[in-house]
Formats: sequence, C-alpha cells, structure tokens
Amino acid sequence: MRKFWLAGLMAAGAATMWAQDDPPSRVARLNFLEGSVSFQSAGHDDWAAATPNYPLTVGDHLWADDRSHAELHIGSTAIRMDAHTAIAFLNLDDRMTQLRLSDGTINISVRYMDERESYEVDTPNGAVTLLRPGRYRIDADPERQLTTVTVRGGEAEVTAGSAFPVHARQSAYITGADQPNTEVASAGPSDDFDLWWQSRDDREDRRPAPRYVSREMIGYQDLDDYGTWRDYPGYGPCWVPRVAAGWAPYHNGRWVWVEPWGWTWVDEAPWGFAPFHYGRWAFYGGGWVWLPGAVAVRPVYAPALVAWVGGEHFGVGIGIGAGVGWFPLGPREAYIPSYRVSNTYVTRVNVTNVTNVTNITNVTNVTYVNQRVPGAVTAVSRTDFAASRPVARVAVQVPASAVASAQVSTRQIPVTRQEAVAARPVASATVARPPQSVVRTPVVTKTPPPASTASLARPAAMPANRPSTVYQPAQQNRPGQPQQTYRPPAAQTQPANRPPAVQSEPTYRPPVTQSQPTYRPPTQSEPANRSVRPESTYRPPPPQARTESAPPPHQHGPDRPPARQAEKPRSEKEKEKSK
Repeated sequence: MRKFWLAGLMAAGAATMWAQDDPPSRVARLNFLEGSVSFQSAGHDDWAAATPNYPLTVGDHLWADDRSHAELHIGSTAIRMDAHTAIAFLNLDDRMTQLRLSDGTINISVRYMDERESYEVDTPNGAVTLLRPGRYRIDADPERQLTTVTVRGGEAEVTAGSAFPVHARQSAYITGADQPNTEVASAGPSDDFDLWWQSRDDREDRRPAPRYVSREMIGYQDLDDYGTWRDYPGYGPCWVPRVAAGWAPYHNGRWVWVEPWGWTWVDEAPWGFAPFHYGRWAFYGGGWVWLPGAVAVRPVYAPALVAWVGGEHFGVGIGIGAGVGWFPLGPREAYIPSYRVSNTYVTRVNVTNVTNVTNITNVTNVTYVNQRVPGAVTAVSRTDFAASRPVARVAVQVPASAVASAQVSTRQIPVTRQEAVAARPVASATVARPPQSVVRTPVVTKTPPPASTASLARPAAMPANRPSTVYQPAQQNRPGQPQQTYRPPAAQTQPANRPPAVQSEPTYRPPVTQSQPTYRPPTQSEPANRSVRPESTYRPPPPQARTESAPPPHQHGPDRPPARQAEKPRSEKEKEKSK
C-alpha cells in the first residue's frame, strides 16, 4: 500500500515542474452514444460520426442531433449531452476544463476536484464556474437569449456583467449578453433528461469503489463489467478481460492522429480505454492480462503504450511492402514517447509502472518481453495505417523470424504527420451537423482560452458602437469580472491538425481590481461522493410570459408585470345601487 501512495505523491509533486510544452495528462473519453452524434476535430471543417473511446482534447467539437444523447468522462467527472446540443473544448489540461456550450443542455457530475482544479462552462449569456464537487445542469437557448444554471448539489458562480453565487437547490437565469439581466430562484422539478442523468449516475454509484486503480483513471468504470481481478505472483493485481481465444491487445481498433500526441489507439471494445492508455500487458497462463501499476491520484494518459516494429525490409518479409508493426509494452518496460516531451513528463508517464525511473531516457538496446510472444505483434501496410482503417480487417500474420530481424523502438514515428494529413479519411456518409447559427453563436468567457483555441475563435468584426468585451461594473459585494466574447471563426480549410498559433492578437490579461473583496462561497457543501436525489430542473418560459406568483429574490426583470392590486370592499349603498 505504501508503494501506491508513493506513486501518487511522486506524480503530484512532479506536476509543479512539468514543462509548459508537455502534453496534458488527461483527455475526455467519449464513452456513450445514442442516436446521431457528430464530431469535428480541431483544425478541420468536416464533421464525422462520433466514435466511442475517442479521446477529445482542446479544439474538438461535438454535436448531439435531435433525439440523441452522449456521455463523456474526464476521470470520475461525467458530462452528459441532451438532444440538439453543441459543445467544444476551449481548454483541457491538468488543471482546467473549459467547455463552450453554444446551444442545448448538459449535465455535469463532478465527483472529485482538488484545490487547483477548475471547471468552466461558457455560454452565450455568461460564464459558469463550478466551485466544488456536485451535480450541475446548464441550458443555453441562444434564440431566446437565455441561459439557465441549476445546481442540484455543490456551488457555482455565474459571471455575467458581475459575478454572483448559485447555491445548491437553486437556479439562475441570465437574459441578454451585453447588459444581462439575472435572477436566482429555487430549482424546479426534473424532466426526462434529468431522470436519465440520475439513472446514469446511480449506475456508477452502485459500483464498488475501485481497489487497484484510481477513480481518476479514465475508463476504469467499465473494468468490473468486462473482466475479473486476480493476483499473480511477480505481477500483483491484474485485470483479465473476458475475450475470445487468440485475442491480443491493440488488434481490434484503429490508429488516428491526435495532436499533440500523434498516433493514438482507438479500441472497439466497450471497455477499451483504460487498458490501452495506462499500465502494461503481460502474457500469463495462456492469455493476456493487464497490469495497471501502482495507484496514482491521477495517472498520466498516453496515446498508446506500444513498441513499434519496422525497418527497411520488415514489410517486404511479410508481403505488405512498406509495413508498420507494433506490440504492447510489458511489465516494468519504459515508455519513451515519439512526441516532444521533457524528462519530467517521461518520469510521470512511467512512474506507476517502472520501478527505477531515474535514467530510463538513456535506455537503449531493449529486449522487450512481448516481442516474441506468439500473436503479440500486429502489422498492417503503411497505406492502411495512415488511412486509419480498422486493423482487424487488414492485419497480416507476422512470423517470429520477421520480428527477430526488425527494428524495435517506442521513439520512432511509424508514419509521419504529413502522411497522416494527406491520407486522412473523409467521411463517406452525410452526418448531422449543427446549424450555422449555432456554430457562429458567441459565448462569454471568464478565463481566456489558450492561443490554440483563440486562433479558432478569433472575434468577428463588430459594429463600431459595440464593445469587443462584455463588462458591467461590479455591484456591492459582487466583484465584476472583465468578460471576453468568444466568437468561432467562419468555416475555412485547415489542413493541419494543430491550429496555428495566434500571431496578431495580444494575450488577454484582465485588470486587477484591488478595491473589491473576493467572493468566497460558503463552506457548507455536500460530500463529494454523496448521491444526490434529483430534484428537478425545468426550462423556464420566455421572460415576458413569467407571472408574479413567485418573484425571484435576486432581481426583478424589466419586463416583469406589476402585481395585481386587490379590489376595495364595496359599501352597502354601492351594493344596493348595483342591484
């Protein structure tokens, strides 16, 4: 047990020294799809059908069409999309999750949040910051210029001109963008989407707490349903998948190019995320078992933990011309990425699985334990690899003699980025995509997004009498926050997968307000892992249709009708006259 906590402490301690150019330690996993859900990768204009187990990162877009739903996980945090909903990742790194919600409804269940972690959802009417673990619903309706924020459990802060809190069992309504009107009232009843949200949360809460992996390991939730845990001598706790005879890791899926990591494995199995982006594989007792390694608070995501097999004559020897092969890394074998990283990153990505991480960057002439395991090496042609074709359909058998004479390394790039861009498959079928009005809808941001996303969101031209930022002076005890207006770009051809850096726009730095006190939410909150029974949320009617039956305590809107005055009692004479 001390080894588990030591790995967590080492990984947490190294986080402060991680180089800025290193890739983030986490992604979002798309783990559930229902109906028609479409995906647009960063830097591209075309849309394709979304794929389970696809890793989402900065600049990626998702659209759930009518009668469709989707679910994503970032560690133990679940994000669920209702029908007719458009989201994009403005930022996703080790500390910040920043979503753009331009239309529709999302529910977010945050089970764990450390003191340096932030969640922000940016909508057309204001920015929503989630301050603690809890359950949140956010509705964006750009047609009515209305955003609704409902807090079932936890605490949120809404920044719309000024900043104000939204406590548990409350809903906030923000109308308008440049000079928004805001109201806070009690949360309403649940609808069908809330009930679906609750059923998905209950399904996760009923699972036993993980013993051998961290809750923040993306994809751990599926392991118990599709395999069993066993303790093997020399390996410790191992997970054994329930698979057909002859199955091998990294065989049923495809390779895709995802910036900034490069070639990334997307597995077809419903459980196929955690065992292919963390840990190591071993061939034991006639089958494959997965070793997660020591438990870390947040293990570091890797695109694929394999060694590449190649060389000048490798493909010729197996009848595929120029070929690409690979096999899974084994217990205690170091993963040295082919993408540019610091030594600190190499330590962090290996610390849970390699006993001695002091000089692993200098290791050469490695003899890999899985290299000679029958069936471990999978190979395809360079053409099939670059085109992201399903591996199981195009793979060839690799004899032991071909592997013995091949070059083996984790550092090589099997197919260059230029080849990947040139061979990038174009969606063959028409897929649903969001309306242009939704794509172009601006959102308000509290935290400036990184340069890579800002280049995709360069503000469109505005009228001269309209400011480029949304800002309203602070009210008493509610400090104002300068607001950036995020506007996505017009469609354009972008062949590169990584968006270019911004050259002409300066970095936005909000002014320091020294005279305003900082808002601190009250300390009372629900425990992070407590299951909150759904009280429900409703979609409010248009502002002009609201009645005076329950005036919100925060602020009266300008179009709220005055209360009806009671009639005066009539005298006896007046009654006689009326007769």
